[in-house]
Amino acid sequence: MVFVLVAVAVVALLAGVHRYVWRRLVGDTTAPGSALRGAGTVAAFVLPSLSFGAMVSGRAGAPFWLQQVLAWPGFLWLAVLMYLTLALLAGEAVRPVLRRVLDRRDRAAAERRTRSGEGAGTQAGTEPLTGARNRNGALVPSGAPARAPQAPEPDGAAEPQPWRRTAAASSLALPSRRLFVARAVGGAAAVAGLGTVGYGTYGVLRGPRVRRVTVPLAKLPRSAHGYRIAVVSDVHLGPILGRAHTRRIVDTVNRTRPDLIAVVGDLVDGSVADLGTAAEPLAGLRAPDGSYFVTGNHEYFSGAAQWIDHVRELGLRPLENARVELGGFDLAGVNDIAGESEGQGPDFVRALGDRDRGRASVLLAHQPVVIHDAVEHGVDLQLSGHTHGGQLWPGNLLAGLANPTVAGLERYGDTQLYVSRGAGAWGPPVRVGAESDITVVELASRQA
Repeated sequence: MVFVLVAVAVVALLAGVHRYVWRRLVGDTTAPGSALRGAGTVAAFVLPSLSFGAMVSGRAGAPFWLQQVLAWPGFLWLAVLMYLTLALLAGEAVRPVLRRVLDRRDRAAAERRTRSGEGAGTQAGTEPLTGARNRNGALVPSGAPARAPQAPEPDGAAEPQPWRRTAAASSLALPSRRLFVARAVGGAAAVAGLGTVGYGTYGVLRGPRVRRVTVPLAKLPRSAHGYRIAVVSDVHLGPILGRAHTRRIVDTVNRTRPDLIAVVGDLVDGSVADLGTAAEPLAGLRAPDGSYFVTGNHEYFSGAAQWIDHVRELGLRPLENARVELGGFDLAGVNDIAGESEGQGPDFVRALGDRDRGRASVLLAHQPVVIHDAVEHGVDLQLSGHTHGGQLWPGNLLAGLANPTVAGLERYGDTQLYVSRGAGAWGPPVRVGAESDITVVELASRQA
């Protein structure tokens, strides 16, 4: 019942947002019956339908080719809709200001015309008049045709005052002014929204940037000082990001020459059958101490057991609630909490319970929320992802409500937590205010 109510609320919200965007970008800027209005109205129905199809096709088991067809326009429209709406809402504050500016401009122009007309009349009245007089005794300038006498104006029928002419002109100009304001604000909002999404898409397709962070560990021996771990999270291979994206990530990681590579979950959004070939470049990862993998929540939407077997075949070592002792520290990994639905959730006792706490320890865990379990078990450093840094501003504000740390390095008691923004994107292949990254974490010994 709760799910149905939430679904109804979401559908109602999206319908309202689409109605608002249509009104501001189409209804207010085009003429009824015009081709542009017809095209805009069709788009207002087709685009959300594509978005709905993109979101449900994977879960509904649609053929992968159909998922790919729907994904690009459907997911991109969600991002465009978001930033169009934000830009249009900002434009609501601009509309009255722009109208007032236009009103003042028109009044000033009318006053200038009025003053110009009065000056011309005064100048003409100062010139001497010569010529014959008409039957009423009025002097008629030479060369001017004689005019028949006119009856006096009745009371109340005097020449309209300048302010009346200005008001009439403004009244006639009002519809065109409203159209101008609507088109100016709508056009600016469209440029801002599309430009933002275009730049954010370029950032994702270009590939992640390398970040470098130094983390001092009190228990790390001098021999391990400067040890480098390449942290890769949230690759999200799927209908949009495929094999080429994996290759970019592998090349970027290998160029950093890490000692160890940690893939901390949400590698895929789909089955091994659909995405196995997209993940194959991971076999090219190179590090002296190897590559390790822990599950994220999306692996449990995509067949976690099959993916664990597949990444093992590619040369990565899955850490399923397990630990390995390296030269200078213990490396442990726990399953994602989404695995609890399958009886495969995180088990900190199994991964960390019997270890020597005199040794430094690094924990791989997809979600930052398990930091409190890490503190309880004496972990020195937890490496996580999951948040995407918010991915789409102002999504970082929402991510902050659900996660102790959205991105970067923070300390919780004696345990430090580093959260990567991730190397890919989920849903829209767009990032705004949260650039994708691969982080090289360099461990520092306080004894060095």
